[in-house]
Formats: sequence, structure tokens, C-alpha cells
Amino acid sequence: MKASRWLPLAMFFALAALLAAGVWMSRNPDRDVLPSPLIGKPAPDFALPVLHEPARTVRLQALRGQPFLLNVWGSWCVECRVEHPVLTRFAETKRVRVVGYNWKDEPADALRWLAQFGNPYWIVLSDIEGRAAIDWGIYGAPETFLVDGKGIIRWKHVGPLTDEVVAGELLPLVAKIEAGQ
Repeated sequence: MKASRWLPLAMFFALAALLAAGVWMSRNPDRDVLPSPLIGKPAPDFALPVLHEPARTVRLQALRGQPFLLNVWGSWCVECRVEHPVLTRFAETKRVRVVGYNWKDEPADALRWLAQFGNPYWIVLSDIEGRAAIDWGIYGAPETFLVDGKGIIRWKHVGPLTDEVVAGELLPLVAKIEAGQ
């Protein structure tokens, strides 16, 4: 028999093997999450107005000295509403300051949202146009960053925080930072 007769069958099996390998490799539930290139690097500087005091601007330098959790949210964000009770419980522990980063939102809408659902934040920064978010690699809400007292980004989570994420990922890192590691 001619080899050309078996070529289509061989191609079929090669493509099937490639497809099977792709399915096998995509079994990771976090496959859509892109690792942040900022982990382990200094947090990008910013100068943003405070939501509750628009005439007051806060720079990253003012937050250094103690670790903080930067939580990106918006009143328009459905998943932010889902994570809000989890974030509130974490903020109540007072392990680290929780800084709100209100992203691409109208201040009146953000203030109304906080009045309705509660304000767990130590301070809320407002980035109406989303310009500072570009430097942080923010591409959606909610996103959460853990920044140590030296201003180094130690952790990033894309999507809503859950009790499992807080217990399994965030709290162990907070403990390391508290221990000086």
C-alpha cells in the first residue's frame, strides 16, 4: 500500500492528539488569570483624589510604611457586590488597611453604593478616567492587590474575593508580611 493512502489517517490522529493535549492542559480553573508582572516589584506611583474629599489628593508614598490591600471596584460592577461582604469581614479584622480604588465610576454613584452596602475602606481613591489603573495592569473589577509596607506588590487577585481566597491565599501572605518576611 502507498504511504499517501495512510497520510489522512495519520493527520487525523495527530490532530486528535493535539486536541487532547489542549483539553488536558486547560483543566486548570485559573487558566484565564494572567500572572501580574508587578508581583515582587514596587507599586506604581499615583496621585488620586479621595472619593469623600475630592479636593484632597493621595499619592502612593502616603500609604507606605504599613501594608495595605488595594481593592478595585465600581458601583457598576456586579461581582463587586458579590465580594463586598467578604471584603467587609476581612476589613473588620484590621490586619491591614483596606484601600478602595473606585475605578471608572461617577463619584455620586460610588458614594450612593457605599451608603447602600457599607464602607469597609480605610480610604477610597477615585480614578474616574482609569489612567492610573493602566500602570497597575488593572483591566477589570474587581481586582485586589496586597502591597507591603515598603510599597512592594506581594499579591494580586483577579475577580471577586471569596472566603476561600482570603483564608488560603491572602491571610498566609499577610502573616508573612507581619512576620517580616
